Amino acid sequence: MGGVDDNGPPLKRVKPASIGLDNHSNNSFLSEPTIPLGGLMARPLVSLGKNDTVGPKGIIKRVEFVRIITEALYSLGYTRSGAILEEESGIHLHSPVVNLFRKQVLDGNWDGSLATLHKIGLTDENIMKSASFLILEKKFLELVENNKVVEALETLRNDISPLGINKKRVHELSGCLISPSQFASNGFANLGTKAENPRLKLLVELQKLLPPSVLIPERRLENLVEQALNVQKETCFLHNSSESSFSLYSDHHCGKDRIPNQTTQILQGHRDEVWFLQFSNNGKYLASSSSDNSAIIWEVSESGEVSLKHKLNGHKKPVLMVAWSPDDQQLLSCGVEEVICRWDVGSGQCLNVYEKSGVGLISCGWFPDGKRICSGATDKSICLWDLDGKEIDCWKGLRATKTSDLVISGNGKWIISMCKENTILLQDREANMEKILQEQQTITSFYPSRDDKYLLVNLLSQEIHLWSVVDAPKLIAKYEGHKRSRFLIRSCFGGSEQSFIASGSEDSQVYIWHRETGELIWKLPGHTGAVNCVSWNPANPYMMASASDDHTIRIWGLSTTNTKQKNVVSNGVIRQCNGHCK
Repeated sequence: MGGVDDNGPPLKRVKPASIGLDNHSNNSFLSEPTIPLGGLMARPLVSLGKNDTVGPKGIIKRVEFVRIITEALYSLGYTRSGAILEEESGIHLHSPVVNLFRKQVLDGNWDGSLATLHKIGLTDENIMKSASFLILEKKFLELVENNKVVEALETLRNDISPLGINKKRVHELSGCLISPSQFASNGFANLGTKAENPRLKLLVELQKLLPPSVLIPERRLENLVEQALNVQKETCFLHNSSESSFSLYSDHHCGKDRIPNQTTQILQGHRDEVWFLQFSNNGKYLASSSSDNSAIIWEVSESGEVSLKHKLNGHKKPVLMVAWSPDDQQLLSCGVEEVICRWDVGSGQCLNVYEKSGVGLISCGWFPDGKRICSGATDKSICLWDLDGKEIDCWKGLRATKTSDLVISGNGKWIISMCKENTILLQDREANMEKILQEQQTITSFYPSRDDKYLLVNLLSQEIHLWSVVDAPKLIAKYEGHKRSRFLIRSCFGGSEQSFIASGSEDSQVYIWHRETGELIWKLPGHTGAVNCVSWNPANPYMMASASDDHTIRIWGLSTTNTKQKNVVSNGVIRQCNGHCK
């Protein structure tokens, strides 16, 4: 595991008699004998001895079940099948009154549809008024569209206003009569075009408003199936699958084998310890940095194979970290107490160098607009730069510390950094607000969740803590088992919906925990030196990477689907680029 060298009785068949449909002479398309849906293997719906329920538990009402299936057939375009089901079951999708109401709405028979609406049997006066308002509003707008201003005014005065609801909308409608320009600016113009089918849109709105027993909600069966799949996903303890892998043929279940656990590639582009790595936001690239004074951009193919794209040489000291731009077109690399370089991902050329006289830079990050960067410095300051290298702002104070971890939240509001050995500061400079996250032990690194609601905090005490930072920071989970005594070890969120926590370790293994329960799922051997950093591909829940002191990067995948890629090694000579800084 983890290394490239690891290794009832048959149902009785009953042939149903063919069903003749001669008694349905009023439906010309049913004139030919038809075999029941499902062919010769079709069987009656199972019920518990009662005709009004179906299913093994007898909790599904037959009438509702058949009506929903009928609605699904019609919505899928299977008109003939829907009609057959109505005839064969004797259960109609809509009552004659509702069918008349639907036809009147689609035909624009507004007075007739209002009269029929009162015959449907609605008991809620508010629903009756709201439905009437929608119908009269459509009548009014079509009159205005056809320049029948007097009739539109009468409809507004005599029919719409007396309902006494939605006065703001009534005011907007009246404005259409006073000012034709307002009619256009409010989006009322051209509502009668066939392309938009506004009457069908009205029917959909009425469908949402009227009780589902009267008008079954559109695509109700699909919604029920999606709800069932979501419940299965939520109850799947180790869920780590894309939605495209779901099937209606069997219940959804993920085993631990659906979590990366097998080395699929060993990347050997660096000549010394690999300290940091991170997948791009779109998952198509991987960037790594090393104590060999270089950074590397790796490319991830559609098949999942990783190859060297550019080797970035230009730093004079070990490269501490890298950071992807929001659009993944550029990359920052930060040397240890040195400079920050900005690279073009396509060409591998250095676009700019950021430095501060007499001070070394030790961290870097992007603002979400992609037009500004942020850095931490050895003088305990935090600096903001534009892309051209102009310093926009710089500050330090009692709460600053020499730190190599710096993050800007996805909305650009919060700058997150360590301000003391055991304290993380979340700072909103514009609103002059701060949040303090304080630990009992020394903090070595931290990592934000994709939604910016959580922080993963690594501690000197060989624990990883999960904090909620939505409001006041709150500790909600702990993860233990990995080893850390001398080196900086980094962790990350990962998997489908970031349901797992992965971490490096000084014992040369990669550790993976279940995020919610804290249960250790995998310990992955393979490296021969401390694992300094891990990164989970945000676009592929089955791919993870780890960086080690053994000078290599390991790509992890599923053992059941990547057997062909075992023993694949990339030596970093596929393509190189010096990438000298300007």
